[in-house]
Amino acid sequence: MVRLLAHPFDPWAEIESHAQRNPQWAGKFGAAAVFVGSLRDFNQGHAVSEMSLEHYPGMTEKHLDKVSREAAERWEILEPLVIHRYGQLKPADPIVVVAVWSAHRDAAFCACRYIIDELKTRAPFWKHEETEAGHRWVTPE
Repeated sequence: MVRLLAHPFDPWAEIESHAQRNPQWAGKFGAAAVFVGSLRDFNQGHAVSEMSLEHYPGMTEKHLDKVSREAAERWEILEPLVIHRYGQLKPADPIVVVAVWSAHRDAAFCACRYIIDELKTRAPFWKHEETEAGHRWVTPE
């Protein structure tokens, strides 16, 4: 499941809600791997006071769906959860949650890492930060 949100969210409540919506998973997994990313108050040597995160509607969801399907093809996992914010964010705001459930921890860890790495390097998001030095576009790390 992939969702893009323009409003704040609680990653832990979203994970619990996703699991509750899938009661058929009971007894089907022995591991859950979770990544939660939040906005730092620093980046590339400067203090960050806020960030605007833009995306290309339609294209971004398709890309994240594709990455989730690729993970499911490579590892034996249940439906992953990917939620990503866009819009105005402040330091400490959650930006992204990736959660993966699997019978085994190695598959859960590997799939979770794959999804977040692909999201960070290839997903069509654009970051614009406000720093003490002024506004700037952020290039992927």
